[in-house]
Amino acid sequence: MGKSKSRKFKRTQFSPNNKHGNNAGEEEIEKDEEEGEGFSPADDLLEKLQSPSPDIREFACASISRLVQQTQVIPSFLQRDVVKCLGPLLLDKSFAVRETAAGALRNLSACGGFEVCDDMVKQDVMTPLVALLKECSAGFHSNSVPSSKSKDEQKNYTEDVANEAINLLWNVCESSSRAVSVFSKEGLLDVVMSCLERHSENVELAVSAAYCLQTVTEDNPELLCRLTPSSLQVLESVMMSSQSTMEHLLLRTLAAGCVWNLKSVLPSSSQAETLSAVMRILSNTLEVDAGQAILELKEQESRRREEGEEREVQPCSDRPGEETGSREGDGMEEGDEEMGKPNTSADNDISDLFPSKNEEVKQATALLSAQQTSLEIIVNMCCSDDPSDDEWEELSSSDESDMCAESSLCECSGVQVLSPLCLSAEIHAALISLLLPEKVLKKTEFPSSAALDTCMKCPAWKSLIKKMHRVQCRALFCLHNMLSVMEGEALGGVVALQALAEHLSQLVFSQPEIPKEDEFLEAVTSAVRSLLQIMASRNIPQCMSPQQLIGLCEVAAQCSHTNVRVNAIAILGITGSTLAKQHHTADKLQMIGSFLLQVATKDPSLVGTGEALDALFDVFADGVEAERAARHIKLLPALRTLQPVFKAKMRKEGREKYSPDQLCVLNNVKVNLRRFISYLETLEKKPNP
Repeated sequence: MGKSKSRKFKRTQFSPNNKHGNNAGEEEIEKDEEEGEGFSPADDLLEKLQSPSPDIREFACASISRLVQQTQVIPSFLQRDVVKCLGPLLLDKSFAVRETAAGALRNLSACGGFEVCDDMVKQDVMTPLVALLKECSAGFHSNSVPSSKSKDEQKNYTEDVANEAINLLWNVCESSSRAVSVFSKEGLLDVVMSCLERHSENVELAVSAAYCLQTVTEDNPELLCRLTPSSLQVLESVMMSSQSTMEHLLLRTLAAGCVWNLKSVLPSSSQAETLSAVMRILSNTLEVDAGQAILELKEQESRRREEGEEREVQPCSDRPGEETGSREGDGMEEGDEEMGKPNTSADNDISDLFPSKNEEVKQATALLSAQQTSLEIIVNMCCSDDPSDDEWEELSSSDESDMCAESSLCECSGVQVLSPLCLSAEIHAALISLLLPEKVLKKTEFPSSAALDTCMKCPAWKSLIKKMHRVQCRALFCLHNMLSVMEGEALGGVVALQALAEHLSQLVFSQPEIPKEDEFLEAVTSAVRSLLQIMASRNIPQCMSPQQLIGLCEVAAQCSHTNVRVNAIAILGITGSTLAKQHHTADKLQMIGSFLLQVATKDPSLVGTGEALDALFDVFADGVEAERAARHIKLLPALRTLQPVFKAKMRKEGREKYSPDQLCVLNNVKVNLRRFISYLETLEKKPNP
């Protein structure tokens, strides 16, 4: 009870339940199917993919790319074997068709979620994708373009196709271990490295490659065995690049994450120096004041507009990710803010699938992505690789509703609490010397009100608001893990811990209402739980009252995500255990006990019920004040009533819904419940204290 689990981040897939999105695509298909006696745009578009005209094939690919952004439409295409229809077009004679086909598959994989990605791999999307990537890698130095293009109109079609293909590869590797295995066996590491090598000429392609590489190098011994010194040299070259744009900052941060994943194969002679460089990059990324940078970029945009230097805005392209050049049949309304972006809710924002037409917004997005990535890398540094002691948390966390918007978005998973010994001395020293705890703490503050106001006033900048809040949540998770692995003295001692409690109290309780966003609740309750655990173990007074904490827990109890509720229960358990050792605290213990009993009785999950019972055992285990409170809330009869219900629920749901490790913990709770009831029965026979 009260044991805090550190977090580890992986990317999260887009939730397939886009309940509030623009359903125009779905409605169009349903309407045509109803009125046209079975005719469907999906059928028509898939038929056009077989057209002898490359323009028609390209149009069909672009239309599919647009439609599958509406997740409700995806089943209609999957039922018609869209993957097998689009796959061969990755090797089409036309570069434009290749690019739009790869873009359509990329959007399908991004918006379809894990199951769709896995199904794409089963339908052998990897065979043409591998062939395309190898061909792109070989053609990087020969900028082949259609003969109809003049020199002034030429673009590097090979790199554009490669960028879409790399993003598709990244998506399927995130979701399918089979895809990762194909990546390793087919030597795609060399292809990704060749994309990274082009970071000076094409930073967008290099960033996509770095995201992909960070994914496939995580927990992949098969790939690590194939790594060559030249690959490490490419990463070191990227890390040492000096370009000052935010995109290059993001690229260096991603390269640092890749090197961290590869730390076990770094040459021993240079390992310390390389990891030190990694830490410096993370520190430099977090040093940037994102709020101030956004204001400066907005001013830069305003000056550019005033000076009349803004490029003429072109109609949106059918090609995913292409910024200019319209095609007939685009189907987009003139007022769209983002290229090909459907009108989605905040929870299912897929705007990051498409690069902004606004250069300043693009730079701001890259900065926030870099800071999010940097925080996630530090989270993983301060995290155990052994999940064996993961009592309650499920393998995936509350990010499932927070789409894959940014291909970088990572999913957190519960991992055991750590001792400082699991953090190497070198990394521990670097965290302290580079002031990373202070920099992380700074990022836990709410985003700059001036930056938020600026973004709210301009539609093209609104997408940054969610990214700013996401950085804050990642910083809170980072703080949670740091508290789990670093000694209190390393964080500044008693005074610093009390100041941190004040800071977290301000985050949660300074507003008229406690924020109810799931991601924020999970992040802040994780941080509060870890901090209270440390302060309780050292008998350090803290500023948050039981009434405030119960208010937080009441909000958390309404959250649909088990991890949030478990954190809230643990917070009250820690607080109650501390109060039980003090005098004149029976009234406060009654409040806490009543809340925990309510959770134990009503929580929909056995995990929540078990955690609440565990907390009750700890709070009311000993002490005169605890005895008084237990009698007042009638704890014994309540637990007697709950015991058979808990047993029956375990028999009914246990093996079906919960892992063996969770069942083991629940069985321990069941045994401890019987023993605790016996203990309370013994106290019942004693005179009232």
